Amino acid sequence: MKRRWFLLSAFLGFFFCSHAVAQTGRNLVANPSFEDHTLCPEKVEANGVMKGVVGWWQPTAGSSDYFHACGKRECTVPRNKLGMQVPRTGNAYCGIYCSQEHYREYLQTELTEPLQRGGRYRVTFYVSLADKSPHAVATLGALMTPMRVGDSISGVLANREETRFGDDASLSISTPLLPQVVNDRSRVLDQMEEWMEVSGEFVAEGGERFLTIGNFNDFNKSSVTEMDNDQAVLMGAYYFVDDVSVECVSMPALADDAEEAAPPAMVSLNNIYFEVGKSDLLPASYSELQRLAELMQARPTMRIEVHGHTDNQGSAEFNQALSEARAKAVADYLVGQGISPTRLMWKGYGAAVPVDSNDTPEGRQRNRRVEYSVVAE
Repeated sequence: MKRRWFLLSAFLGFFFCSHAVAQTGRNLVANPSFEDHTLCPEKVEANGVMKGVVGWWQPTAGSSDYFHACGKRECTVPRNKLGMQVPRTGNAYCGIYCSQEHYREYLQTELTEPLQRGGRYRVTFYVSLADKSPHAVATLGALMTPMRVGDSISGVLANREETRFGDDASLSISTPLLPQVVNDRSRVLDQMEEWMEVSGEFVAEGGERFLTIGNFNDFNKSSVTEMDNDQAVLMGAYYFVDDVSVECVSMPALADDAEEAAPPAMVSLNNIYFEVGKSDLLPASYSELQRLAELMQARPTMRIEVHGHTDNQGSAEFNQALSEARAKAVADYLVGQGISPTRLMWKGYGAAVPVDSNDTPEGRQRNRRVEYSVVAE
């Protein structure tokens, strides 16, 4: 029965998504069950760093954990320092704290390709409460963002914006990050022997590339439930996580007689300067970028995509990487000016979209540019 359902799901995914070039109905998570690794885990540490597992990382100071059958006693499977659980598939899973009031852990990865605007996607992952947890929660969820999000602290992951007033004063404002998929509050994730599915669908705004899993709710909004558990020695609800997927469900149909929508108008950022062959912004660029930051602050729903371009000098691989790095540098500068990362996307085109001939120095100079398009007002 499980195999028939898998084949049907795969067929439907392909049927609905095959017309979109970037989507093929496949799982967009590259290492979904954490099997691929470069190092076998050795220890579970309060201040450790999750390492070894390919393509996954911890986005905050919270020390997420990696468990694999090749690991040492504390972090092997099925029995480890946190309890006893057989992986849902394969030989590995990860683990995160999800309930402590001032401490949280998260898992983050980059998708194999960005989501398409208007597409409906389904996110699924499975969790099992560790045997030694004193309580359980309900509100585990999945956040999709166009850029990496993170924090240097180990609390609830949020968007923190700091405004400075002179040299000695600043104001820090923390706004919640709202995951697109959240488990229902009435459904407490309390199973220790079985794996419980967390899943949901959402419509993409377009450009989402990073997936973050965890509990984005405050302690008192997480449906915390005390467990009758004589093994409980941990400080909060700890969950094993396995089998993560992000898949296309459907794309908006295009009418046969509908004209193709015009692409967003490009706005050139003049007076943007980088070190030669590098992505380091020079101070002469700041006034132009500050004007863009002020525009976005005045229009709080405005979202943009930054585009980087080069001339055709050098290899295609180098130009592509340089254009991406320069577009990202502009986006990073705007984040530093208080613009939320969720309002920014960035992309590099290398030398593929010239606006002038590359046969003259003047033409090449025009082709080396940074632009942006407004993707939402």
